[in-house]
Amino acid sequence: MQCDRCGGILRENETYDYHGKQFCEDCYMYITNPPKACDPMAVASATSIRKELGQSGAAGLTELQKQIYSLIEQRGKITKEELLKIVNVKPEELEAQFAILRHCELIRAFKEGSKVYLTQW
Repeated sequence: MQCDRCGGILRENETYDYHGKQFCEDCYMYITNPPKACDPMAVASATSIRKELGQSGAAGLTELQKQIYSLIEQRGKITKEELLKIVNVKPEELEAQFAILRHCELIRAFKEGSKVYLTQW
């Protein structure tokens, strides 16, 4: 059996049914609870906790978050497509990490012409 979203191989007892389709756990979680970069409560919580812990910049981030933050810091701006090629993660993983970094007010997105770029806050 395969996941209807990512095509991954599923064991019979490791499937999640959603609207008649079968998904792996990661795809099911993404479909039913996608990350939301624009979430005022998450921003208030993340910035408050980081301030309380004395964290700024890359302090307190995971290795993947540090890599993303560092690449954006070095380049000034980068598209999600370019970033995906460099960090080699699934698009939904990048979206989740972007949401976290956005909640921490470390990176943001902006549109220039027809392209959307990520840049430092």
